[in-house]
Amino acid sequence: MKSILKILSIALILSAYGCFKSKKKVHTNTEDIPVHREMKAELTSPPNVPRPVGERKAKKLIVEMEILEKEGELTDGVRYVFWTFGGTVPGSFIRTRVGDEVEFHLQNHPDNKLPHNIDLHAVTGPGGGAESSFVAPGHEKVFSFKTLNPGLYVYHCATAPVGMHIANGMYGLILVEPDGGLPIVDKEYYIMQGDFYTKGANGERGLQPFDMQKAVDENADYVVFNGNVGALTGDNAITAKVGETVRLFVGNGGPGLVSSFHVIGEIFDKVHIEGGDLINENVQTTMIPAGGAAIVEFHVNVPGTFILVDHSIFRAFNKGALAMLKVEGEENENIYTGEQYDGIYLPEGPGIQEMPTTDGVVESEIPAQNFEEQMKFGKQIYMQTCFACHQAEGQGIPNAFPPLANSDYLNADVNRAIDIVLNGKTGEITVNGQKYNSVMTRQMLSSEEIANVLTYVYNNWDNNKTVVTSEMVNKVKNK
Repeated sequence: MKSILKILSIALILSAYGCFKSKKKVHTNTEDIPVHREMKAELTSPPNVPRPVGERKAKKLIVEMEILEKEGELTDGVRYVFWTFGGTVPGSFIRTRVGDEVEFHLQNHPDNKLPHNIDLHAVTGPGGGAESSFVAPGHEKVFSFKTLNPGLYVYHCATAPVGMHIANGMYGLILVEPDGGLPIVDKEYYIMQGDFYTKGANGERGLQPFDMQKAVDENADYVVFNGNVGALTGDNAITAKVGETVRLFVGNGGPGLVSSFHVIGEIFDKVHIEGGDLINENVQTTMIPAGGAAIVEFHVNVPGTFILVDHSIFRAFNKGALAMLKVEGEENENIYTGEQYDGIYLPEGPGIQEMPTTDGVVESEIPAQNFEEQMKFGKQIYMQTCFACHQAEGQGIPNAFPPLANSDYLNADVNRAIDIVLNGKTGEITVNGQKYNSVMTRQMLSSEEIANVLTYVYNNWDNNKTVVTSEMVNKVKNK
């Protein structure tokens, strides 16, 4: 009898539990998810992202986004008129959850010259919202949509000529989190690649107009992260600490080029392929199509500066697709020791290496007008040609490439420094008491560019403040 009563009591408990559980409606169709109250969306400028959605219920989410046409810098000395969502390239990051009802307010500033609209890849509807949002300067358009599919999606302008509007910077990301949100991580950042096409060549200074033919040919002058060369380097680098997990929301605005996204010295623990549900693990480089996105996550185990690149590598070191993640914390020699041995390796015998020579250096058409311009232009050249070997703060690479910071070798003889940049250098030298035996190839720079980059180096990192002129370079060149 007791056993029968026990079974009956368990059955009643299970029945009651089932009734309790049934009170929570499970929405297999995201279209049916109800919204609870109204809230204004938090929008952020890159590389920042809004706070995670977490466990919040679906809401009526008010998004207010202003279109601004504004002049800015592609790189030092190179000006460009960007067309932007929210005043930045890429545009403001939008963070939603599945089931939200988004009321989108698109505002075209009255000082703008052109009409625009927005196509959000997260929208199920004609043109992704483009047909409902075509807006003239000084006007505002409002439309609504339901977020049906979780994922990371691109948005962009779709006003004709569509490619031109995108190429001028009109793209960004909208995240639709799943019910319950994404797993919590320590750091999240927003990075988006784009390719730019200018009438002038790479590095040609002044205000540069858009070049439609280069864009049609997909012959980009600049390929950059977050709108300009150096946007995420130096003091603007993203940061983390040893032991933290980093999540990057990475988009590719295009309009023309596919991205081969890679972090040098890290392996992605997880990649949400094309921003969707499918997760790949232990990935070295992930392809991100134009108009696509990916979510990458990795745990940082050791300190240092990690370089983010498009691994179509000339884009990184010559066109600008390079960023930095600076990680602070304790060393872990179980994972990475650093250099342990430096020896001599001469498989071809102790022959003398000859430096490559190439004719046809084109002199810069616009000389620097003052010291401030020399420093700006010199920094641009340094980041394009010297950074990889000598590092962002001139510290060099131990036992491989000598430091330029507080360098006794550099400060002792400016003409020798000019000659090395002009003609290259091979063989052993001693810098600050340390021997180096590496090769520096001849740099294909004009006299003006050599003067600018050396002036930049001499006036940074505790060097002797020498100002180098093109006349000084020509004097060495003509010896």
